[in-house]
Amino acid sequence: MFINPIQLCKVFSRLLLILSCGFIISIIVGLLYNEDISAFVISFAITFITGSLLYQFKEKSENFRSKEIRSSYFTVTTSWLLMSLAGSLPYLISGSIPGFTNAFFESASGFTTTGSSILSDIEALPKSILFWRSLTHWIGGIGIIVLVIIIMPSLKTGGYHLFTLESSFHEKIKPKIKSVARRIFYIYLLLTLAQTVLLMAGDMNLYESLCHSFGTVATGGFSPKNDSLAGYSPYIQYVVMIFMILAGTNFIIHYYILKREFTKVRQNDEFWFYLFVIGLIGLIVSSALYFSMNKNMEQSFREGFFQVISIITCTGFATTDYLQWPVFAWVTIFFSMFLGGCTGSTAGGIKMVRHLVLLKNVKRMFLQETSPHGVFAVKINNKKLTDEFNSKILAFITTYLMIFAFGSLLLIFIGIGPQTATSAVATCMAGIGPGIGSVGPAGNFAHLPDMAKTLLSLLMIMGRLEIYTVLILFSGKFWRV
Repeated sequence: MFINPIQLCKVFSRLLLILSCGFIISIIVGLLYNEDISAFVISFAITFITGSLLYQFKEKSENFRSKEIRSSYFTVTTSWLLMSLAGSLPYLISGSIPGFTNAFFESASGFTTTGSSILSDIEALPKSILFWRSLTHWIGGIGIIVLVIIIMPSLKTGGYHLFTLESSFHEKIKPKIKSVARRIFYIYLLLTLAQTVLLMAGDMNLYESLCHSFGTVATGGFSPKNDSLAGYSPYIQYVVMIFMILAGTNFIIHYYILKREFTKVRQNDEFWFYLFVIGLIGLIVSSALYFSMNKNMEQSFREGFFQVISIITCTGFATTDYLQWPVFAWVTIFFSMFLGGCTGSTAGGIKMVRHLVLLKNVKRMFLQETSPHGVFAVKINNKKLTDEFNSKILAFITTYLMIFAFGSLLLIFIGIGPQTATSAVATCMAGIGPGIGSVGPAGNFAHLPDMAKTLLSLLMIMGRLEIYTVLILFSGKFWRV
């Protein structure tokens, strides 16, 4: 059998043991606030005992070195399903979120760092439950960073190692995977702690600072407040803006900065394109608010840039209901849902490097039209891309849009309005959170039918795992021995 059960047990055991540690932290939070912790105690017992039993296969797995890529595809996909199932335990056991579909949706939204929610009154829930809800973002965020940097390049999913476009980095990373992963984890932790301290300096308490830092660094967007960040000071909002940009940046850029390899930072085309797109769209939206809504310059700048950064980095925090903006402004927000942050970050979406490659291909097409005998290469980071890379990038974008269209049609067939259906699929695939229509920043996903929530939950996982990792499981060839 091509699926390695030992490998599967090894990965599952580690995931469950990590989640059990998260339940312990939530138990401590519950004790601090004198809340009922029985749901977390039971959840801890289930995950810890199951994880410990599966961990017994560890020694055997050291002697089993399977290089079967198909097994890795299956393991990666089922791991995210397992996390979502285990993460829903506290919601179900405590009764905070009634119904399996709703609990799974909220859990999948947390671990995939989507931030879409079925909760109507967030502040009515126990603080320990809300803390766990935000912690799922943080766990899922570091999980996707390790997945992207360590695992996905070896799976060769659509030329995924484009996130650095440097074979030299992979040559460095192979012999010392644990060392690199540890440094990236330290960077992730440092960003979380730094934001927590800065938020507390703005008179936000420790609990709320941690929850919002978890949601920012993981580009998730869950907040313990009903109005997200709208009720906080401009200082708080600016701090979150800065850290959303940092979280949407390729973590290899942070790694290079830590190593003082600034030349590689300057040569990273995706990073500068990412900043340029944020600046351009932010100015467009801010100008629309300033000239159309009679807001002062600072408020227009803050609200416009905050929402643009939040959407492009796929974080999903809100400081205002952008559906109350001029049509041009919120339509711009909608199309920004397809952008995504940098590859190798916690952000979702199509990713900036793919858009950059697409634009360079369009430019090359025009140059070839004007100079038929000319030879024009597509380059990223001063490196020429092969035709194979180009075709994989363009195929990924096409596949992404086809799944978006198909998912939207399915929701419309279920009976959901076109505006809500298209934005719900777009925001869940990109891992953003709020959408347009009834699932906008002032609404939620609670009113959608269970069938729609199940579909959107699967789209969250599919989008988080870069589509191909999940799609390949549905091909007949994949299951042939």
